[in-house]
Amino acid sequence: MIGILGGEIIMGIFSRLSWFFKRQWKQYLIGVTALILVAICNVIPPRIIGNIVDTVSKKNMTTRYLAINMTILFVVAILQYLLRFLWQKMIYGSSYVLERELRSRLFRHFMKMDSTFYQKWRTGDLMAHATNDIDAVRDVAGPGILTLADSLITGTSMILAMGLFINWRLTLMAVLPLLLLALMANVLGGKIHTAFKDSQAAFSNINNKTQESIVGIKVLKALGQEKEDEADFDKYVDENIKANKRSYRLDAMFDPLTTLIMGISYTLTIIFGGLAVLNQRITIGQLVSFITYMAELMWPMYAVGSLFNLLERGSASYDRIDELLAEKSSLVKTENAFTTVPNGSINFAIDKFHYPDDQATALRNVHFKLNAGQTLGIVGPTGGGKSTIIGLLMRDFDHYDGAINVGKIDIRKYDLNSYLDTIGYVPQTNFLFSTDVRNNVRFANIKATEEQVESATHIADLDGDISQMSDGYDTQVGELGVSLSGGQKQRLAIARAVLSDPKLLILDDSLSAVDSKTERNIETRIADNRRHGTTIIAASRLSSVENADEIIVVADGTIVEKGTHQELLNQAGWYADTFNLQAKNAELEGRLSNEK
Repeated sequence: MIGILGGEIIMGIFSRLSWFFKRQWKQYLIGVTALILVAICNVIPPRIIGNIVDTVSKKNMTTRYLAINMTILFVVAILQYLLRFLWQKMIYGSSYVLERELRSRLFRHFMKMDSTFYQKWRTGDLMAHATNDIDAVRDVAGPGILTLADSLITGTSMILAMGLFINWRLTLMAVLPLLLLALMANVLGGKIHTAFKDSQAAFSNINNKTQESIVGIKVLKALGQEKEDEADFDKYVDENIKANKRSYRLDAMFDPLTTLIMGISYTLTIIFGGLAVLNQRITIGQLVSFITYMAELMWPMYAVGSLFNLLERGSASYDRIDELLAEKSSLVKTENAFTTVPNGSINFAIDKFHYPDDQATALRNVHFKLNAGQTLGIVGPTGGGKSTIIGLLMRDFDHYDGAINVGKIDIRKYDLNSYLDTIGYVPQTNFLFSTDVRNNVRFANIKATEEQVESATHIADLDGDISQMSDGYDTQVGELGVSLSGGQKQRLAIARAVLSDPKLLILDDSLSAVDSKTERNIETRIADNRRHGTTIIAASRLSSVENADEIIVVADGTIVEKGTHQELLNQAGWYADTFNLQAKNAELEGRLSNEK
């Protein structure tokens, strides 16, 4: 049977899963042993049936003889039931252990990866790897092992029974056509592997498109692009259907071929078996037993096709999972990294930085120092480099010319988790979890008391809004915070960040959706509650950084202005021009609002 399946296919995927089989060897040994015992039991009924036929034909049948044989058949049936239950529990149970292991390993890997990884891989691809591909590999360790062992053991036991108990020449004649399956396996192997990888890639595209459309549904509706988006989605679905058709078209060749080959074997059995009976080389009962063994041989033959396809699918999926797990984080790993991060000064000294996939310089000669407890404002035109500075402080990237020191130690020498634990970060795009307000705030500190949660929402000037909600802190925010306004989302994210009282609080344009009064309230409360904490505010609205101890203006990847609010106004540069323009716009909006 191994020759029929193709040893290379079997050894390829199973050798890659050897680490798991070694761990679960006891369960698999019990399961395979149970399969062997079932195969032995399967040999008994055809022999009994053949003996009964011969006894009847010789007119020697007695009630006692029939009762004994029926009892044996009943006992064998009960034994088979118990053994089948055992091997399913052992083998299928182990396959779900593999599924859990792979899902956990993949998820832990995702958590370790840096921004470069997530820029390279689409969310839909990652979801497909974490679902369909893992399911396909699990099927190798469950149905795959079961089908291989069962078909191999059953096929071998049936062929041996036919040859040893009845007639080896007739057995050879009946089994010879089965070699045609080996040829089909070799011809279709690579094609099925490629077709399934294409099918999974097409499924990834659908995943990615679905997620993109759901997240951006408000924009799609606002722009009236529903029909166009539906057309794009249909295109991905059509590509997936075409890929699946190619895959299943190859799959479909096996069952008809198996039926044809078994038909040929049956025909040869009837012809040469009948001749053997006429020539008295075998009895009628033995021919009946032989045909019954042939019927038992049907399952291993049909299993060949499904097993072959299952192994190819599992192999293709393992390739895709391996490709993900082979990805390495670009972040620097330091031996004996520091796990304690002091509440010290920040010395940011980047001479040159470019993104991994772009050789264009993103930052050059960006130098500033911030003492503990101070607030830094980062402003500048769109695309100037504000978020890039934030990204380097967050250790999204570790490869650059220069150094970033916190407490006089390069941040790359700190343990990554320990370092990030000291930072409260509010990104431009606020991600909220599909739970209630309280748990969204407590995400940064799940042990926080109710008093601490209320204090954090007060600092973020969100407590008034929460009191107006139907269920207060128990109000469900919906998927990605869909039930909240833009300003409420920002303030909830700020509350989450300040709850843990971080040594460094980073607000990346996090006040853009709130009005001027709310903005001032938040800034005042943050300053009052963080007298010893360091704060960095990147903003497009300059009023957000008015009270900062120092403000830097970043344009074209470098610092073009630096100073306090008043010093920058006196310089009469970009900051002064932009501040005056924004002040006039705010004044005009106020007048229009009063007129209404």
